[in-house]
Amino acid sequence: MDEIDSKVIDIFASEPRLGVLEASRRLGIARGTVQARLDKLVAAGVITGWGPDLSPEAIGYPVTAFLTLEIRQGSSDRGGHDAVARHLAGIPEVLEAYTITGAGDMWARVVARSNADLQRVIDLVLTEPGIDRSTTVIALATQIPYRVVPLAREAVSRPHA
Repeated sequence: MDEIDSKVIDIFASEPRLGVLEASRRLGIARGTVQARLDKLVAAGVITGWGPDLSPEAIGYPVTAFLTLEIRQGSSDRGGHDAVARHLAGIPEVLEAYTITGAGDMWARVVARSNADLQRVIDLVLTEPGIDRSTTVIALATQIPYRVVPLAREAVSRPHA
């Protein structure tokens, strides 16, 4: 990535519905350059999507929680992490899941309609026989929402060695 890539990312991150022609006008570079940079960034996996960002709160899911899951060890018949991930992928309230190091084996961010509904979501998660135990932490407020654009700016200003 270079400075032009960073500027292209910035403008489309702040205004995703902006057209390529308008972006080229604002950036002072050729339309073909903007399109080529976008294509390159998509092909490289830097830009991963163009869909709308949705607010779980706005669609009726104001409760966010983080589940730390302990997965049954040494049970290849259960499929381990992959089986748990497949199970979690089938639960709409699970927004993301990661295999982790430390006290647990997998971490999942989930949403619910209420604290009582959160219990339903947790119970549904725990129907997977490969999960031994779960610990839940409820988020009280979002201090920094998910973001990547500042990281892209940093990558350009301080390239890796």
